[in-house]
Amino acid sequence: MSAPASRALVVEVEQAQPMALSAQFRCAPGEMLALVGPSGAGKTSMLRIMAGLMRPAQGRVLVGEQVWCDTAGGVFVPPQQRHVGLVFQNYALMPHLSALDNVALALMHLPREQRRERARRWLDHVRLTPGQQARRPAHLSGGEQQRVAVARALAREPALLLLDEPFSAVDQMSRHGLYALLAELRRELDIPIVLVTHDLNEARLLCDQLVVIDAGRVLQQGAPASIHRAPRNARVADLVGIQNRFDGVWLGPDASSGETSGETSGEGGWGLLRWTDGMPGGATEEGRSSVLRVRDKGRLAPGQAVSWVIHGEGIHLLDAPSQAPGDFCASVAELRHLGEITLVTLRLEQSPGACLRLTLSGPQPAPLAPGQRICVRLDMALVHVMPVRNAG
Repeated sequence: MSAPASRALVVEVEQAQPMALSAQFRCAPGEMLALVGPSGAGKTSMLRIMAGLMRPAQGRVLVGEQVWCDTAGGVFVPPQQRHVGLVFQNYALMPHLSALDNVALALMHLPREQRRERARRWLDHVRLTPGQQARRPAHLSGGEQQRVAVARALAREPALLLLDEPFSAVDQMSRHGLYALLAELRRELDIPIVLVTHDLNEARLLCDQLVVIDAGRVLQQGAPASIHRAPRNARVADLVGIQNRFDGVWLGPDASSGETSGETSGEGGWGLLRWTDGMPGGATEEGRSSVLRVRDKGRLAPGQAVSWVIHGEGIHLLDAPSQAPGDFCASVAELRHLGEITLVTLRLEQSPGACLRLTLSGPQPAPLAPGQRICVRLDMALVHVMPVRNAG
C-alpha cells in the first residue's frame, strides 16, 4: 500500500478475565483485515475493544499517533471520541427516521443544513436514489438498509472502519452488490478497515490480511493465499477451511542427492514424509506408495507425528497413468456442479481411506463421471508439513 504506515491500526491485548484474549495484529491504512474464527473465538470482543466499548485488562489500541487505549499508561479514550465508523449485522437504524435522517443523526456536531447535505452526499455515494433516501428502514430492502448503515458509518469521516458481520443478513444478490460497493469505497478511503466474518470466501474475496482467532488467541496473521498455502498448524488449517489436510509421520531428510525431474525448485532441502491416512497398518506401513518426498525446512525430528496440507494449485489431473513420484490412481467418488465450478472428490486406490478434493473451473478436457478411474499428480514442492504438537 502506498498509504503511510503512520495511520496504521495497532492492537495488542492480553487478559484472562472475563474472557481470555491474547492478540497482537496491525492493519495498514487503505488495507482491509478480516478477523476469522469459530463462534465464541473472541472476534466480537476484539471489535468492541477497538471501538472502545470494552476495556481490556492489559493492552494498547493505536491508530497512527492517536493512543486510544494504553492500560500501562492509564489511557482510555471513550468510544464517542475515537472517530470509529461501525457497521453492524442488524444495521441498528432508527425505525421512525428516514434514511437521510438516520445518516444525519451521526452528524449532530454540524448545523442542521450541513448535516442533511453531508448525509445526502454519502447516500448518493452508496447509490441510493432520492426516493429511497426519503423512506424509513421498513420500506427499504436489506441491502438498501445496509447501504444506509455504511453511509452513516462513513459520514463522520472515521479514522477506523469496523464491520461486524455486515453482509450476513442480506440475500446473495444484494451481498455481491455490497461487495462491489465496499471494493469501490476502499479505493477512496485511506483508513484501516477491520471485518468480522464467519464467511471464509467473503474474507478471501475482500481482504488483504486474515487474522485467525481461536479461543481468544491469534493463531496466525497473513495474506489469505499465504495462510492457505502454509498454515501455522493443523488448527489453523481447519479454521480456514483447507480441505486437503492429512496425517503422517516425518521420516527425516532425504539422503539422496540431486533434484527429481519435474519438481519445483525452491529454498531448503528435501525430506521424506510417510502418508498414514487410510494406509494399511497406518504409520507402520512400509509400502513405498505411502512415502512422499517433500520440502524439508529443518524443523522436524524423525519419527514425529505431523499433519500436512497441499494447496489446490498443487493437484493436477493427468491424461494418462504415470509412475512418476507424486502420481496416484484414483476414482471419482463425488461430483457437485455449482454453476461455473465443479467440486470433485477423488478416492485414492493406494489408500482407500484418503480422499483428495478439487475445485475445477473453466472447460475441462473431458467430462468426469462418478466411479471413473483417473490419475492425479501432487506437486511435492507445494506440500506444507506441520508438527502435531503445535496444533493448539
